[in-house]
Amino acid sequence: MRLSFLLATPIAAALLFVAPQTAEAGIDACGDIYIEAGVECEVVPPGVTCETQCTPISFEATCAAELRVDCTGGCTGEASVSCTGQCDTTCQAQCQVNPGSFDCATYCSADCTGSCDAQCNNSECSATCDANCSASCDTQCNVVPASADCMASCSGSCEGSCTAESTLDCHVSCSSSLYTDCKTRVQGGCETDCQAMEGALFCDGQYVDVSGDLDACVNALKSLFDIDVDGYAEASCDGNGNCSASAGASCSVGSGRTGTTTGLLLLFAILFGVRQTRRRTE
Repeated sequence: MRLSFLLATPIAAALLFVAPQTAEAGIDACGDIYIEAGVECEVVPPGVTCETQCTPISFEATCAAELRVDCTGGCTGEASVSCTGQCDTTCQAQCQVNPGSFDCATYCSADCTGSCDAQCNNSECSATCDANCSASCDTQCNVVPASADCMASCSGSCEGSCTAESTLDCHVSCSSSLYTDCKTRVQGGCETDCQAMEGALFCDGQYVDVSGDLDACVNALKSLFDIDVDGYAEASCDGNGNCSASAGASCSVGSGRTGTTTGLLLLFAILFGVRQTRRRTE
C-alpha cells in the first residue's frame, strides 16, 4: 500500500511515506477512518483554503466510521453457509501458497471492500460499506491466533467478510437517516481544526477527525505501517520554552514565540553593538 501524507504547515514541507501492499482497517487515533491502498493525505494549514474543504461531502468517511458504531446494535447478521464456503475455498488456496505471510484481516478487508462498488450506487453507501467491512473483519480476525493454520485463518477472514455483506443493507438504512446530523457536527470540528495552528488533516479529500491530536494520528500511522516520515517530527519542550526536534518541527505557539523573541533581542544587541563601535571609530 502506498500512503502519502503531504504536510503543508508554515514550519514543515512534505510528509511522504510508503507502506506494504495491504489494506488496513480504521485507526483509533485517526477517528477510525478506513485506510486503503493508494490513499493520499494532506495537512492543510489554517486559513480560508482549509475551511473551504470543510464541506459535507468531505465528512462521509468520518461519519461512516461513527455511524457504524451507532447502528451496530440493531444490525446483526450471520454469514451464510454458501458465502463462507465459496470464500474459504478461494482463501485457503491463496493462503497455502505462502502461509507465513497470510494475514486474516488483510484478506478479509480486500475480499469485503472489493464488492462495495457493486453493492452501492452512491458515495455514502460506499463509505458505509467500507466502514462495515473494516469493523467486521477486525472483530472476526482479532480472535484468530497468529499461529493459526490456513483453515482457521480463512475461516475467520471469510466469516468477517460474509457477516459484513449480510448486514450491509441494515447499516445503509440505519446510517442514511443519520448522515445529515453527523456531517453538521463534524463540520464544526473541521472548521475548528482549520483555525488551529496545525491545520486539518484530509485523506483523499475526506476530513480525518484527529480529536485535537494530529501527532497521535500521524504517529499511529507511522507505527502501523513501519514507515519513515520526511518533513515531520514531534518537538519536545520543557517548562522554560526550550524546544528540540529531530526534523525541523516547532513547539507550541507560546514556546515558538519565546524562541523568536530571544532571537530578535540577540540580533538587536548585535546591531546595537556594531553601531556603537562605528560611532567610536568616527
